[in-house]
Amino acid sequence: MTRPDYAAAAEILRENDRGAYTVPTKGLYPFQWNWDSCLTALGLAALDEDRAFTEIETLFAHQWPDGMVPHIVFHVDDDGYFPGADVWNTAPILGLATPTSGITQPPVAGFALARLMQRSADPAAFADRARVLAGAIDRWHDWFFRCRDPEGQGLVAILHPWESGRDNSIDWDTAFERVPTDGIAPYTRRDTQHADPEHRPTKDQYDRYLWLVEHFRSMGWDNTRLHDASPFRVVDPGFNGILIRSCADLAELADRLDLPEIAARNRDRAARATTALEALWDEGHGQYLCLDRVTGDLIGSASVGGILPAFATLPPARSAALAARVDALAGQVQFTVPSHDPADPRFDPLRYWRGPVWLIVNYLIADGLRAAGHESTAERIRHDSLRLITTGGFAEYYGPRDGTPCGGGRFTWTAAMVIEFLRKAA
Repeated sequence: MTRPDYAAAAEILRENDRGAYTVPTKGLYPFQWNWDSCLTALGLAALDEDRAFTEIETLFAHQWPDGMVPHIVFHVDDDGYFPGADVWNTAPILGLATPTSGITQPPVAGFALARLMQRSADPAAFADRARVLAGAIDRWHDWFFRCRDPEGQGLVAILHPWESGRDNSIDWDTAFERVPTDGIAPYTRRDTQHADPEHRPTKDQYDRYLWLVEHFRSMGWDNTRLHDASPFRVVDPGFNGILIRSCADLAELADRLDLPEIAARNRDRAARATTALEALWDEGHGQYLCLDRVTGDLIGSASVGGILPAFATLPPARSAALAARVDALAGQVQFTVPSHDPADPRFDPLRYWRGPVWLIVNYLIADGLRAAGHESTAERIRHDSLRLITTGGFAEYYGPRDGTPCGGGRFTWTAAMVIEFLRKAA
């Protein structure tokens, strides 16, 4: 790839910059999203290190008193997105200065902060800011294991599909059937006004999304109660793999910042979770599977969520198996990594998380596989990711068979990941 691709990516980051935070794209997503911002900060750092730190600081300025970091911060009023601040109603219930959503998202912040410091031209200049953020991220990690692993099993559960970042994944279908659809308030979706409805979650799924929001809201967003009260409790290996990596990276960073207690806590969390992750391995699929914590059963759904643990430091045999899994999937599509196995009859190449390729997922998987020594597979992922920009521009996601651009356009984290992938080629 050439310099113009970098310039185009930088232009999108600037276009979607709102001063202290970025929006994923104009129209479809007009607020600040949690893991979007943390991954976007990596791209921003290539343009302005100070601005990259500010991106994460703005997110954590809205951390809840109990330690949770919400998945959306509603910095401004905008009725172009649903469900908005009035539906979540967290600010009046909890006394928040700025409205937020009431659920969280994949915890990539520990990884992002550590990488920013690792790459900084002058890490000493950012050390004080990094110490503050390290403390806040440590509190978030503590929240996960207190509120989403109440029995101390070592892995955390998500209580809403949106928390996974993989909103309508096939992984959730069976467990999601337990979520009612009756009694929810009438609503008008906004996402289908900005993107092709055939590429978005279905109305039935949205009804269940909203039932969970209203259910949690009725409980006052009390995170000490929500886990056991939710009919949807799923242990997602991808989510936990990201948490493991962030705990491990935060521990290493804390050592460098002379924060020994934070380092010890997070090193222990990462070790316990890595051991517990083995219970999700399925030899038949050659990858990890989700666990339905309500029934105690593994979910027979071979999605990219079961490959995402490659992002963490795994036993060599597991990393090798996941690299082989990616290579096998690459033989079925033109562009890796599809978000679901194309051999599964439920695969849908263009509908959100039921088949399409996402550059952020590609980046996380490639980063982990490269660190584990699987350079050729990581390079295949990087190459395919950059080819998608050539065929489809900076889209939200892409069809794995022909590179069809889907969802929002001029997408922030896609641009940030292009800068990251180009860095690997430099």
